[in-house]
Amino acid sequence: MEKPVNIAVIVPYAIYPAKMGGQKSVAFFYRYLADLIPVSIISTSNNVLPPVLNARFFPALGSSFSRYFNPFLIFKVGRIIKKYPFTHLIIVHPYLGWLGLILQWLYKLPLIVHSQNIESTRFKTTGKMWWPILQFYEKWVHKNAACNFFITEEDKQYAIHHFKLNPQQCFTITYGFENRNLPDAKWVQQCRKKIIEKYNLPENKRILLFNGTLSYEPNLKALDILTGNINKKLMQAGFEYTIIICGKNLPESYQGLAEYKDQNIIYAGFVDDINTYFMGADVFLNPVIEGGGIKTKLVEALGYGLQCISTESGAMGIPTEITGSRLIKIKDGDWDAFANAIMQPISNQPITDVFFNYFYWGHIAEQAAGILKNH
Repeated sequence: MEKPVNIAVIVPYAIYPAKMGGQKSVAFFYRYLADLIPVSIISTSNNVLPPVLNARFFPALGSSFSRYFNPFLIFKVGRIIKKYPFTHLIIVHPYLGWLGLILQWLYKLPLIVHSQNIESTRFKTTGKMWWPILQFYEKWVHKNAACNFFITEEDKQYAIHHFKLNPQQCFTITYGFENRNLPDAKWVQQCRKKIIEKYNLPENKRILLFNGTLSYEPNLKALDILTGNINKKLMQAGFEYTIIICGKNLPESYQGLAEYKDQNIIYAGFVDDINTYFMGADVFLNPVIEGGGIKTKLVEALGYGLQCISTESGAMGIPTEITGSRLIKIKDGDWDAFANAIMQPISNQPITDVFFNYFYWGHIAEQAAGILKNH
């Protein structure tokens, strides 16, 4: 039987303004969820709130790194919990799991861990020696929670198996997309024209897009693969193309990718109008082989109608049956096949309504609200 729900969400990092994929994942989800049930966000003091926010916001965590082990947060957050009739407590990521579990015990609120990826496996793939310690802690937090949200079906199954979780307490709450359908074809053509004029590109060149925060190690390694491997194969084949790379925090040692200016690569840096690039490009490239969770930019690229070529690891969480031929998955490390896929004719089969039903934030929020009302 459904019951009234009023949730408090502990978010251990700034999500406003929501610019990067991880920030969007949290900010958009709780914005849409707050249209359905009351939501209060307890987060850091360095958030810059939007003009309109449909949830209560409490900057109770401060902004220093000490928040991850500050025992005084028990009292600061506890005062907020005592003031409002919350029915559920959610923590985003397991890092403040110790706080969530103490508050669950003190105030008899069911705790939900909202995982954005399996953090221990993410650090394992990036070579961090201490990942087993994090895995032990992550397992402890998830096992003692009343309910667990995972961002991909793969993450959920991993956690059920490795953390020994009750499958009845585990749910897939994926990353979403705001639009319910493809953008208008005229607008797509206008965006393509803008890109061609901005970079003085020939009309017949295929525009390839790579996008991601370049201080994030998996993205930087993907960039190295793209510039040092895939691009060379495309040049050797005599293919007509331009790769546009968008993303901030490129290390200074890369010197703005200046050495690739005569190799069909343009480094655009951080762009405020990334949607223009998503709509104006022909193909989105995702040669990511490390990290975890869902690759948010891949979801966005598909939602804008782009042909997408991705490694199998990079396409986790995106079911092939809902993307059709718009998503081509390549075995990790097979860069010959990756380059060959880029040179093939672009599919004229549009992304289906099933994709938007699966990834639309409104539907995702409805699913989560239903789970909360029954737990």
